[in-house]
Formats: sequence, C-alpha cells, structure tokens
Amino acid sequence: MTDKRTGDAHWVAVDWGTTHLRLWVLDSNNAVRRQIETDQGMAQLQPADYEAVLLELLAQDLRQDQPLDVICCGMVGARQAWQEAPYAPCPTPPPNAKHATHVTTHDPRVKVYLLPGIKQASPPDVMRGEETQIAGFISRNADFDGVLCLPGTHSKWVHISAREVISFQTFMTGELFALLSKGSVLRHSISAGGWDDEMFTNAINDAMARPAAVAAQLFALRAQSLIADLSPEAARARLSGLLIGLELAAARPYWLGTQVAILGDTAVAKAYCKALAAQATQITMASTELMTLDGLKAAYATLPERTK
Repeated sequence: MTDKRTGDAHWVAVDWGTTHLRLWVLDSNNAVRRQIETDQGMAQLQPADYEAVLLELLAQDLRQDQPLDVICCGMVGARQAWQEAPYAPCPTPPPNAKHATHVTTHDPRVKVYLLPGIKQASPPDVMRGEETQIAGFISRNADFDGVLCLPGTHSKWVHISAREVISFQTFMTGELFALLSKGSVLRHSISAGGWDDEMFTNAINDAMARPAAVAAQLFALRAQSLIADLSPEAARARLSGLLIGLELAAARPYWLGTQVAILGDTAVAKAYCKALAAQATQITMASTELMTLDGLKAAYATLPERTK
C-alpha cells in the first residue's frame, strides 16, 4: 500500500477495480490532500468487506460531526461486489452522482455513492469504470467529437458526440495476450519483457492485411523460435502486434477518418498510439489517472445535496 499524506479531508474519490483500489482524499477546493493505492480490489473481497476496508483507509479522516461523502467508480458497483449500481443505457452522457447508488453503511461517518456503468443493447456490451474516465475527458474537452480508445485488459472504443457516449465496443485483446503468453504453447517462446519495434509494426500490418490468417501466424511464433532462432523479445512484440492489429482491423469503423484520443500512459497505450499513427490517424493521449479523478470530481459536483 502506498499512502501520500497532507491536509484536511472534505470528500473522497475512489476508483475501486478488480485487482486494485485507488483513493484520493480531497479538500473543499478539490485539491488532493492524500492519495492511497492498495491491492484490495474486488477479487480479494466479499460484499461485507468493503465498508471495513474503506473505514480502515480513512481512519484519520473520519469525524463524528460531519460525514465524509465518498464517490466510487469501477467494479465496486458490480453485481458481485459491494452493491450493484445498475447500468445506464447507451446512448447517454457519462452517468454522474444523480444516477449513483447510495450504499447503506453501518458507520454514519461515511456516505458512500457508487457510480453506474453503461450498457449497450446492440451489439451487447457493458463498461464499468471507463465511463468515469470518459466523463473526466469530456470535462476537459467539451467540444470533442470523435473516438476514445481505452487500452487495457479489455480495451474499449467509444464514439463520443455532443458530450454523450453514442456507442462502444470492447475487445479482450489484453486478456488474450496474457492467456497466450502465459498459458498456451507460446509461453515457451515469449519473454516477460523486452521489445522489438520492427517486429511489432510488421505484425500490425500483417494482422490488418490478413486477419483470417492470425491463428496460423500465432503458431508460427512457436515454430520460428524452434527452427529460426526468433528471440523471446521479438516474439513478445510480434504477439502483441498480431493481437492489436486484429483489434484495429475489427475496430476500423471507429477510428478510420476521425480524431482519436487514447486514454492511457502505459506501455500498452503507447503501443496503440504507435499502431494508429502507422495508419495515419490523428491521435492525442491523456492520463488515465487524471481523467478518472476529473470524472469523479465532475460526479461529486452533481450530488443532489450539493446542487439544491
């Protein structure tokens, strides 16, 4: 757990995901006074555990005379987590605190609100957590009309217009990379780190040109490592390129001919940026952490008790 301390608490912003929890304590001017990151994500908790975890992390900030408002996004609002926060139907503006689920807590020193995700009926899709990043991006780019790309375990492509989520599509690219590199025959050929830019770019082009051949090209990675001395680092870059190229081929209706903003500052986000730049796509990048916090700030401003 990391904990950066300073100042007084006025409200709390929380990004509570599957594996990690990120929490910001803010003052009355929305300045961050303290930040905490832990590995106490949804996967490690039962529904009855959430309040205790939150109270422990906020022990020094709690007061009897003034309950702390706590605005949460992410998997904390999933059906199997603390309490389900129902999805908002797409198309929709990113949901805010007016649509949040108020959790009944045992301790009156906290008032907890869970932001909903977004659902799409056709084609069926859902997001939970990303909508808050989108809200943060829109708060800084009110006139943006284009597509957001949110790389990750389950990457998302989101069409934004007039400050609304119009449509979106999710790809399991990151999860496929993890499964193939760690749980398939390719695990013998893929390194845990290292990179080869040329291999990555060539693989992007190969996958986009012949997406139907990717399954064969995946096994070729194993064959090349056995008979052609393909290095584990090059194999890693090519695997990433094939999977991202496959995604770009399928997501072409989203990114072709429009401006794209990539939310992320990780190596994976930079790989998407490189892949899209090779397709002559206009790209900007934004910090996921900053957009998440901005989205939570925007939600806090809409709490019904604050807007009366």
